[in-house]
Amino acid sequence: MLKEIIIKEGMPTLEEARKLLLEIIDREKKAGTKAFILIHGYGSTGVGGVLKIGLRKSLNLRKKEGKIFSFYPCENWSILKKECQEIEKICPSTTNDRNLLIRNPGATLVILAK
Repeated sequence: MLKEIIIKEGMPTLEEARKLLLEIIDREKKAGTKAFILIHGYGSTGVGGVLKIGLRKSLNLRKKEGKIFSFYPCENWSILKKECQEIEKICPSTTNDRNLLIRNPGATLVILAK
């Protein structure tokens, strides 16, 4: 099972959550973590909240900068998808992760290293 990091606790603003995300990425890379599940919530309406959308945009920028290898929305996970199969090769602990298995819309898989 992958490490879960809950960023939504304390109801941070998007800017606070973005800063915290950078700290988390740096900390986890130093610790040798290959991947983790970021729990950001999905918004009170169930459609998609500010943190979910904003942090995924931030993750996309971190990917372009090379700070992370990749990220993947848990709600889109399917072992039938080639992309998910490739991720499992890089990080075998994704195989039985509950957030991926239930396709949690309030979580994102963050892959730090290939």
